[in-house]
Order: sequence, then C-alpha cells, then structure tokens
Amino acid sequence: MTSAAEPPPEGTPPKPPPSREGPGLPLAEALARGAVVLDGGLSNQLEAQGCDLSDDLWSARLLADDPAQIEAAHAAYVRAGAQVLITSSYQASYEGFARRDLGRRQVDELLRRSVHLARRAAAQNEAAARVYRTAGEAPGGDGDGGIGAAHALVGRDPELPGEQPAAPGETAGVGDGTVWVAGSVGPYGAMLADGSEYRGGYGLSVRELMGYHRPRIAALAAARPDVLALETVPDIDEAEAMLWAAEDCGVPVWLSYSIRGHLTRAGQPLERAFALAADNEQVIAVGVNCCTPADADGAVRLAGLVTGKPVVVYPNSGEDWDATARDWRGRSTFDPARVAAWRSEGARLVGGCCRVGPDQIADLAAEIRG
Repeated sequence: MTSAAEPPPEGTPPKPPPSREGPGLPLAEALARGAVVLDGGLSNQLEAQGCDLSDDLWSARLLADDPAQIEAAHAAYVRAGAQVLITSSYQASYEGFARRDLGRRQVDELLRRSVHLARRAAAQNEAAARVYRTAGEAPGGDGDGGIGAAHALVGRDPELPGEQPAAPGETAGVGDGTVWVAGSVGPYGAMLADGSEYRGGYGLSVRELMGYHRPRIAALAAARPDVLALETVPDIDEAEAMLWAAEDCGVPVWLSYSIRGHLTRAGQPLERAFALAADNEQVIAVGVNCCTPADADGAVRLAGLVTGKPVVVYPNSGEDWDATARDWRGRSTFDPARVAAWRSEGARLVGGCCRVGPDQIADLAAEIRG
C-alpha cells in the first residue's frame, strides 16, 4: 500500500494462511457483474430476538454468552435475501474481553467463531438452494456456553464444536444460494464504548492505531472470511492504520467511513478520505455506512468518482440516537427505492446498518433483483 504512514513495526504477527480457493465466485468478481445485497443491523435484529445488549461489549458479548442468537440473526438476513453477512466482531477486542478475564487465545477463538457462525447461516441457505434446485421445493441453535465455556476453549481442537466452516467461495453463483462472509473490523472507539467512534481523533498516532488493529485483523483473517469490512471508520488516520494493519493478511477488504454531511465524523473532506484507498489493490470497494440515507446519496457518487472502485453503502434508518434518553428519535428515512440512484453512481454492495432490519433488506433485495 502506498501511504504516508510509517511502515509496519518490526515483530508484527505473521501473515495468516491465505483463503482456500473454491469453485464459487469471489466477491470482487461478483461486484464486477452487478449489485450484491448486504445484510442490515445486527444489533437491532438481536434485540428483536429478545437479547439484552446493554453491556459494553454490545453484540460481541453473545459470541461467548449465546452464539446461537448470533447465528439466528444471520439466518434472518439470509432469509430476507442478504448475500453478504457481516460478522459480530465489530466491538470484539482483546481489551474489551480482558475486562471479562478472557485471555488472548480465548479472544482469538471468539473472533474466529464470529466468522464460523456466519458461515453456518450461509451454509443453511446454500443447502436450501440445493433442495430448491433438485426437488423444486421453496427454500424454507445450538449454543455452546457462556463466558465460562469460553475459558474452556483454550487448548481444545482448533475447530469449535459443531462449527465446521465452509471454505470461502464454496457456493454457487449469484442468485442461487451464494452468501459471502465479511469479517467486521470496527474502529478503535468501539472498544471504548463511549461513542468516540462517531467522533474519531482519539489522540493516537497511526502506528498506535495500527498496533491495536493488527492482531484482531490477523485473527479474523485466519478464519478465512471472504472479505474484511473495515467499517464505521471516523477519520483518515484510522483508515490509514487499518489499511496498513490489513496489508499482509491475505484477505481483500472494503473501506467504509461513517460520515456527517460531506465530511468524515472527524471533519475531514470525504474526497481525501476516499482517495486513501484509490490505488490500493487489496480494497475491493469503498464507501460509507452508519450515516443517514440522505448523507449517503452524495457520498456514493463521490466514492466512485475518486476511486474508480465499486461503492459500498449501508446507511442507518435515518433516526437520531438520543444519548441522554438512550433511545432513538424521529422517523425512518431508509427507502429501498434509493438503491436505483445509488447503483447508477457505482454502488455495488448495498444494505443497511443500525435500525435497518430484515423487512427493509427484503424490500431492498427486491429492488436490486427487479
């Protein structure tokens, strides 16, 4: 990657093994053919399933406490028509789980589990698609413990019980059961759990941010997702750090900023933010997420113009979060009809973020597939 940042420090973790090749279509090639449907907000679907996400670890807590709920949430989006599932690792970090007395190897297992849970939901969809193709039938949890069980993972067989992941790409073509898995890499501020991921400017250097992100990225990449989602990035410094940290991981990435108006959350011009990834061959898509649908409109066009890459866009519902009342205010402005304009400006990965659920993703999928 060409960048003004300092080179990676010595002693960085070794590059994980590359993803196995399969007979299916790589996501980058699918994007060259047309639009692909992303899932929606994981947290709102988990809450709809009755999960309490008031903990600082947010949805990542369920990786240890109730993984079956995560798999069920993924499955709900697959049934709605999502072709890409974003893992539950957004807020998962060594520092966050250390507050629960989990060590590095245990957190590695949980990060890997996030990929495997999405793979299992995808595999169920692929199996249903095969039944549909062969028999003409319409496609129609086993949790493994909590924090205590997570402690017991250390020293066990590398494959988690009942979690045999499909190899990336081992799916059919678009429209007949293919579901890709994106390993979520959230910003540094998500670990702090104080809302700073929506402000950026943590007072850390690019090197320090890179040191935070590199181990998580290596652990996720070793689980062989199809792509890494460097998402909800609030500023250019963190984007640069994340791209450096992912450089040797052996997995393609997309880069997605959280924005307000025509600026990053830290107040930097979007044109400069997008340009950071323009010449990076590892980046298969650039765009925005966790913003209002209206802010996404202009950003989609700019991302395509600046980078010449496929654009990723998955905004929030458009409601406003009231931090004092800890509740959402206003009305949803997420309208699947926007997808036509987004696609005309280069959007290829299209979905939703906070407060966008399976019903909206089903409507969006219907728009995309005509």
